[in-house]
Amino acid sequence: MVNREIVNKEKVMEKKPKKIGVYICHCGGNISDYVDVEKVRQSVEGEDIVFIAKTTMFACSDANQRDMVEDIKANELDGVIVASCSPKLHQLTFRNVSIRADLNKYTYVHANIREQASWAHSDNKMGATEKAIHLVKAAIAKSRYAEALETNKIKAKKAVAVIGAGVAGIKAAISLAEKDTEVILIEKEAFVGGRVAQWDSLSTTTETGKEMVKRLYNELLKHENITIMTNCEVVENKGSVGNIELKIKKTPRFIKASTCHPDDLKRAIEVCPVEVPDEFNFRLSNRKAIYKNYPSEYPQIPVIDIKHCTRCGECEKVCKAIDFSEKEEMIDITVGSVLMATGFDSYTPAYGEFGYATSDNVITLPQFKRLIDTQFDKLVYKGKVVKNVAYIYCVGSRQTDGENTYCSRNCCTSTIHAAVTAKQKFGDITNYHFNRGLRTYGKQEILYADSLRGGDIYFQSYEDGLPTVTNEGNKTIVKVNDVLTNNREIEVEADLVVLVTGMVPRSDNNSIGSLFKLPKGRDKFFNEVHMKLRPVETVIDGITIAGACQGPKNIAESVNSALSASTKCYSILSKGELETDPLVATIDPEICTWCGACEEACPFDAILKVENGKKTIAEINNTVCKGCGMCAPVCEPDAVNLIACSSKEIMSMIDALS
Repeated sequence: MVNREIVNKEKVMEKKPKKIGVYICHCGGNISDYVDVEKVRQSVEGEDIVFIAKTTMFACSDANQRDMVEDIKANELDGVIVASCSPKLHQLTFRNVSIRADLNKYTYVHANIREQASWAHSDNKMGATEKAIHLVKAAIAKSRYAEALETNKIKAKKAVAVIGAGVAGIKAAISLAEKDTEVILIEKEAFVGGRVAQWDSLSTTTETGKEMVKRLYNELLKHENITIMTNCEVVENKGSVGNIELKIKKTPRFIKASTCHPDDLKRAIEVCPVEVPDEFNFRLSNRKAIYKNYPSEYPQIPVIDIKHCTRCGECEKVCKAIDFSEKEEMIDITVGSVLMATGFDSYTPAYGEFGYATSDNVITLPQFKRLIDTQFDKLVYKGKVVKNVAYIYCVGSRQTDGENTYCSRNCCTSTIHAAVTAKQKFGDITNYHFNRGLRTYGKQEILYADSLRGGDIYFQSYEDGLPTVTNEGNKTIVKVNDVLTNNREIEVEADLVVLVTGMVPRSDNNSIGSLFKLPKGRDKFFNEVHMKLRPVETVIDGITIAGACQGPKNIAESVNSALSASTKCYSILSKGELETDPLVATIDPEICTWCGACEEACPFDAILKVENGKKTIAEINNTVCKGCGMCAPVCEPDAVNLIACSSKEIMSMIDALS
């Protein structure tokens, strides 16, 4: 049996004793309310390598960071330990403190005593304190072997692929182009504009959605360094930050742009005999198999929906630009970074949910908004003039039964704006709002006030008393126990019931998310690293997210996140050379026998099968590896090691905990 005590003493003697500074944070009471911070300090200040041991109210504050820099320089410290909140929040903060003090940032060690001690054991202050002491001692043990590491440097291509040409994607592309960066704007649909193009009336501006898209598209065309690719989809992703290799599938439009004449194409659309439900108009009308959604749409060239086209040849008779010989293309591009702006879907209610699909008078909010936009003198639905409209809020949001427990944020404002617009446009409209508490935050509250002044009527219910929708003959009845009138039962006869549907993740998020290995939050939207400190970055280096693909946002919020994401992409690529963390896995070629277990376990495809002389071994792609350690436990011959998490370091930490 190995005498661990002797082994550990030998380990300690391997290197010259270090001088370490330890800083224990109160976190404004988040830690000190349950952990005796001073006791932690006293318990570790006698450790052989601890030169300084201090407590601080806020370790992350500017004042404390300055003090740490001064301590490091004045005492020539070899390393720093901060015992505070999650490293997800402030590991970068304190690494930068080390850099400012001319100390290698990888000699910094973090101890999480908030989430792992204080918050986890708030019912046992003594236990929380003891655990915090052990966690800090484990960090000290690790610090004994922490090495000054150098970052990996790679050449970066100054180009960004922006995936999604809605308002967020277009704005991001323009922002990058203005920074002298090559941009490839990739849109899955045949036309640009996304959801915004579907609305004539917007709550946040007097500009129509189509006008906004037109203005942004004209801005795109001003930049020669922007390539616009419509009807295109990313199908393969290889490489890593700085050199990301994408394979793009381009679906043909079956129309030759060079010979395209607008009048001929107009006639081609007119003679097409095929009609299918129009998704752009939320299936309220039909379109042809050759189509444009609206006259000023971009690109100006129509597209043939080959899935529904019967190849009857009628369009070819009147338009020479029709070309059914066009083939699908595969296009390879290399970029330094990817900005994801794929947007959202509107929730589709379940069959029978508040009368959806079982009542002729029940539609969704997107359908209602299109109805308003496309009608003029009177509001008519299915041949019936609409006078009374009932809006049922939070359909697909804040669900008690279902996975969409989040608030979609913009539904309240969008609904009230639609109601006010309908009343202004058609005059004799009575609006009834069945809600669970309105959330018209910020300046949007003004719109709510306008609605009240206009005579809109509001009813409120709790989660266990949601409205019911029933058909009584030709009448559609909405009932609710109204909280505002002491649970009085309210009954409204509605000509039209509008289900206020929330934002949900796109149906293709799984495929595009898997392709780029993007994590998702509990709401199934793409997840950022930290909502406050790194709001547009993902855990995958070089991949940023913007707009409603990361959660419900209005147009202004989507644009702001797009500008932030574009700035981050630019900061990554601007120098032409990237530095990546050296904290990755390593393979001992002498021990490795290539069983393939590490490759199978790696979630980032960072392990390659290579020939080393006459031997097949595993090799780590350092620019892709995240140092997660998934490969280490599955390696039977123990050929895998993690930099900064070596067996020596881990064993020393275990010893400190025991």
